[in-house]
Amino acid sequence: MQPIRTFNVSPSLPAILEPLRKLAYNLHWDWNVDTKDLFRRLDRDLWDSSNQNPVLMLGTISQERLQEMAEDDGFIAQMKRAAQQLDDYLNNRAWYRKQRGTELQECYAYFSMEFGLVKALPIYSGGLGVLAGDHLKSASDLGLPLAGVGLLYQEGYFSQYLNADGWQQERYPLNDFYNMPLHLERNPDGSELRIEVDYPGRKVHARIWRVQVGTVPLYLMDTNIEPNSRYDQDITDQLYGGDKTLRMHQEIMLGIGGVKMLKALGLTVTAYHMNEGHAAFMALERIRMLMEEYHLSFVEAEQVVVSSSMFTTHTPVPAGFDLFEPDMVMHYLGQYPKMFGLSQDQFLGLGRENTGDLSAPLNMAILAIKMSSFVNGVAALHGVVSRPMFAGLWPGLPIDEVPVTSITNGVHARSCVAKSTQELYDRYLGPEWEMTRKDDRLWDRISSIPDEELWRNHERCRSELVVFAREWLQKTLRERGAAQTEIEPAREALDPKVLTIGFARRFATYKRATLFLRDVDRIMRIMRDQNRPVQFVIAGKAHPMDIPGKELIRDIVHFIREHDTLSSMVFLPNYDINVARMMVSGCDVWLNTPRRPREASGTSGMKASMNGLPNLSILDGWWDEADYVRTGWPIGHGEFYEDTEYQDEVEANALYDLMEKEVVPLFYNRDTDGIPRGWTAKMKDSIRLNCPFFNTARMVKDYARRAYFPVSDRFHTMTEDGCAPAKELSHWKKHILAKWYDIKIESVDISQDKEVKVNQLIAVKSRINLMGLTPADVQVELYQGSVDANGDIVGGVPVVMEYLGEDDRNTSLYTADITYTSSGLQGLSLRVLPKHDNLSTPYEAGVILWAH
Repeated sequence: MQPIRTFNVSPSLPAILEPLRKLAYNLHWDWNVDTKDLFRRLDRDLWDSSNQNPVLMLGTISQERLQEMAEDDGFIAQMKRAAQQLDDYLNNRAWYRKQRGTELQECYAYFSMEFGLVKALPIYSGGLGVLAGDHLKSASDLGLPLAGVGLLYQEGYFSQYLNADGWQQERYPLNDFYNMPLHLERNPDGSELRIEVDYPGRKVHARIWRVQVGTVPLYLMDTNIEPNSRYDQDITDQLYGGDKTLRMHQEIMLGIGGVKMLKALGLTVTAYHMNEGHAAFMALERIRMLMEEYHLSFVEAEQVVVSSSMFTTHTPVPAGFDLFEPDMVMHYLGQYPKMFGLSQDQFLGLGRENTGDLSAPLNMAILAIKMSSFVNGVAALHGVVSRPMFAGLWPGLPIDEVPVTSITNGVHARSCVAKSTQELYDRYLGPEWEMTRKDDRLWDRISSIPDEELWRNHERCRSELVVFAREWLQKTLRERGAAQTEIEPAREALDPKVLTIGFARRFATYKRATLFLRDVDRIMRIMRDQNRPVQFVIAGKAHPMDIPGKELIRDIVHFIREHDTLSSMVFLPNYDINVARMMVSGCDVWLNTPRRPREASGTSGMKASMNGLPNLSILDGWWDEADYVRTGWPIGHGEFYEDTEYQDEVEANALYDLMEKEVVPLFYNRDTDGIPRGWTAKMKDSIRLNCPFFNTARMVKDYARRAYFPVSDRFHTMTEDGCAPAKELSHWKKHILAKWYDIKIESVDISQDKEVKVNQLIAVKSRINLMGLTPADVQVELYQGSVDANGDIVGGVPVVMEYLGEDDRNTSLYTADITYTSSGLQGLSLRVLPKHDNLSTPYEAGVILWAH
């Protein structure tokens, strides 16, 4: 029976408890332990059964309990304190104002396919989403004028459970948006604010929900509404579900719909940030809007978009990017080339590395890069890996100058550090430790934390993990309908006094979740040592279509059964934010075994280190740039292997050696007080050296200073005076490209012959025929460095040459002096680059001319 009318029924609270509503609808409660304790105090069982969702809690708790708490003076005092903390937080985010002042009108839009914020909002799959959620939290902490843009999934990713054979199964529980910390955006007349997005032969409608993340709004589009067809309602049904066609629908909604949504909300965005390539279609809609609003040509509008967009890639292999075949792209987006005045091949070339390959698919990462003036990977090693992947977009440019930089990921400290550990840091480091720079003397206070206090706190966290794991296992077994004989052993799983190694992440094959089981006899000896036992806590999901990933999970479950190791090895199904937080605080060591260099960054190990856990990891992602000797143990030394079978053998043996010779002895070496002094020293180093750098406070500051501020400034510059600077720059580029390949480097005269001394001055003069360009249009550089075995200059350093004027043949003259500071075979070349005050980099135009 369909209703003739619907009502959104909100919780009925006694007047004195009304502050609970404001507290529940701002996710600040997730990283403010006092507020979280307040809701837990209201009804502990309901807090857990509601998936730690305070909005659902307030809607289902009994009126009798609410009335009881309304008369509890202690509860009221705690509530008022929490409400005051929220008000103080919202009004005192000063870092951005100190950097930029109060006069600028700015807004940074952060587009992501998923956001992992809290357990109560299951619209994330893993690390990418949790990173995006932490990005918003730290943007709020710093007071950045940032808004998140995403999709609101009716079924989210999926809930994992294991069948009797240990095979991963998926459930897709429906999200009840009206009982989640979401606000439905409305028009002034009270009607739902909606947008329309063009799809072939129809328009798809989406309403807009807002999640308030401290001071930062996250806007999420929802197509599960009338008058959309059943198929179109399912566009925002599942995260990473369906086929390539559904993915196309979702990415059109995220990119194109996201731009339309921001305009409908009245936001003037000055910097657009694409977190992965899923949102790259945003560039097309922005170009269309700019052409319409400012009466620009395609190239003029494209210039504004490029100048004010940025792209972050999280993918270390080309196969990880979304590719769409030409026919599919033209079917869904064929209206854009017509509006832009482009041919089909010109349009598709926007997303192709080789524009001459007319059969190549459209690559969303390539489209995002071509439409951005700032591109970054998410760890230093990932930047090194990414530059060769994208070097084809800048032909002739040395690999180390390819404009793909890196900003190393971080994690939001207050979201991942255990409550008791936060309180410990607050006492000894002060209340601002999570925002403090690495070079601040505050971190020297780590040594003042008594070993006994640090260790007893960690033992408490480990005990809490063991209790949680036992309850979690029993709960998931009962839900599967397991026999009581299977449930009973879960009550005794794990030992709260035993060295506990944690492994939790997405079950992709390159992460090698079963590497530690490669030699069964050896790992069993390590685990069952009578005097120094070891136990493992494992969790993670495989993508529903990833059969090899599911097989890894089943292999672990079978190992536990066949070797009767439930007392010392458990797999916790349905990995989520809450399970992760229990593990990164309660384990003793964090294990990570990816096949280098496949891990772009990884963040779970950062969370573990913030809780004082040493890492035991392959030198990949973030761990490659950490102090991996003082804060843990590196597996191997960063070697590359062609033979993956041999690599697995070598690195598994290295892992066993480390456990037997270093990790286990250090953990169990106790003094007369029962304290492992060597271990606590490593814990303190892990906190002191990793906490201040591998956190999103530092990360978002890096994004702000290196990207948001300059990108936003370029937007203001490009759109001044009816976009006159953008018009001028786009026409200048066209002029440059028309003349570029006519430039002739007539001569390069070098004062010295082949034999020179270290630090000897070498004078270089050059004659260049600019063929109609002016000296102001170009920058002429010498490029000097060591010569490798292939005859190439490596680690080259550019030296700008000085323009001296023209000779009697109208040839431009340039000069510079150089020296070499080291001996050996050194090289020198000369190059010409475009130069314009409004270029984001000299490489933006995509051309370079070298002397031969």
